[in-house]
Parts: sequence; structure tokens; C-alpha cells
Amino acid sequence: MTDTAPSFRLLPGAPDSPVLLHVPHSSREVPPDVREGILLGDKELALELDHITDSHTAEIAAVAAAAAGTTPWRFVNGLSRLVVDPERFPDEREEMLSVGMGAVYTRTTHRAPLRPDGFDPAPLLDRYFTPYARAMTEAVAERLAVAGRVVIVDVHSYPTERLPYELHGEGPRPPVCLGTDAFHTPPALLDAAREAFAGFGGVGTDSPFAGTYVPLAHYGRDPRVSALMVEIRRDLYMSEPGGPAGPGAEALGAALAALVDAVASAGEHARSA
Repeated sequence: MTDTAPSFRLLPGAPDSPVLLHVPHSSREVPPDVREGILLGDKELALELDHITDSHTAEIAAVAAAAAGTTPWRFVNGLSRLVVDPERFPDEREEMLSVGMGAVYTRTTHRAPLRPDGFDPAPLLDRYFTPYARAMTEAVAERLAVAGRVVIVDVHSYPTERLPYELHGEGPRPPVCLGTDAFHTPPALLDAAREAFAGFGGVGTDSPFAGTYVPLAHYGRDPRVSALMVEIRRDLYMSEPGGPAGPGAEALGAALAALVDAVASAGEHARSA
């Protein structure tokens, strides 16, 4: 990836699909010039990437896209969240700033220094965060124009054991955690997700991670934009902290496809009614 090539991909789905699978944290890629600003040695950085990366979630989303009756659109981040985290607020609204993990991280998952004191995040925000946010906003607007609604399904994973950076990790850690938003997560979407992932040993809500991702242009304003975060506990499909995917990844992709189809068919029923 170069300065002229986007650090993300919008992978087309069915023309009339309202579903946008968002995969922000699956990559381990750190550009060399960004790597220079990170304090960790190579072995330490590899271990940090094991902990912080939502490994294989892009593959799970790809399985879902291939299996779904109506192919969803996919917005996939091609860079590690150690470059920028596109799901954080880029300002003081972000509560993770308290542990050095705002839009540009300055601390690791174990709260050790990641970047030097006084590091200026502005160049990384300008180069990576802002174009990403703009492109995601445009993707949502385009789906609204074509399909009349958008359902953003955020595809994440999380470790079996709590990591020190987690602010709200003292609660349950179910096999599948569904993050919700009071404005953007309608009950029918939550119910469809619970049904789709019912076969994995338990589905919880908003613990250990809560909330959803919606572009700021639509956040809290446009009820046509629905959103749900799917957090998959990593022991369901991989060896931790950074091992290969196992057969559970295919099963989870199939479950995600079932959710995609339930969401798409719900819209068709609403239009026919």
C-alpha cells in the first residue's frame, strides 16, 4: 500500500443488499514508516499484534459473503489498528484515551509504552483515519440511496482472558457478544443475531464490549442506519493469542451468513407489506 492506494477495500455485494459487513481490526499490516515510530522490538511487536488483532475475521466475513443468499457488501481495513483505529472517536470523546488507546495508540494491550511521550497523532489521522472515515460514510450513503436502509454488522473478535487495557472486562465473556446502540440497534436485528449464533454455547449482550460503529454523519441522527457489533470469543475458532484459524471459522461464517440473510429478508417482507 502506498500513499496513493487506499488502506481499505470496499468489496461489492448484491446491488440491492442493505448489509455492510465492517471488518476494521483483522489486519497485521504496519507500513515501514509507521513502524519506525513504534517503540517495540520486532518480537514484542509480533506479540502485541497477536493480542490486538482480530485475527481471521476478514476470512469469517468472506465465508459469510460467499454463503449468503444475498451477498453483503464488505468494508475491510487493510492496516493494523496499531496504525490508526478507525472505530475510535478522534478526539476527547474517546474513553479509551485514558489507557492510551484513542484513535492512535500510545500504549499496548498491557499498558506498556507503544509510542514516545509527546507523539503527535495528527499526521496519522490525516493520512489514514480521515480517508477511512470519509470512505465508510460514502459507502453508507450509497447503500441508503440504493437500498433505502443500511445494516452495518461490525465483525470483531476478543480474547478468552481479559487483557489489561480493557476498561469494562470484569463482566461475562460469552462465546458471542453482541454490541448494541440504543438508537441504531432495533430489537429485530438483535433477535436475528441471537438466533443466528445460538449454536455456539451462549450469546451475551454488551459484555465485555459494548456499542456499535456508525459513521459520525449518521450517528444518532438517521434511523435508516442500523448497526450491530458481533464480538466472537477467539477460542471458538483459533488458537490464542495469534494462531491459525480452525474449523470454527467456517461455522461462524455460516452463522454470519444466516444473519445477513435474515436481515435482507426482513427488509423484503417490510417492502411487500
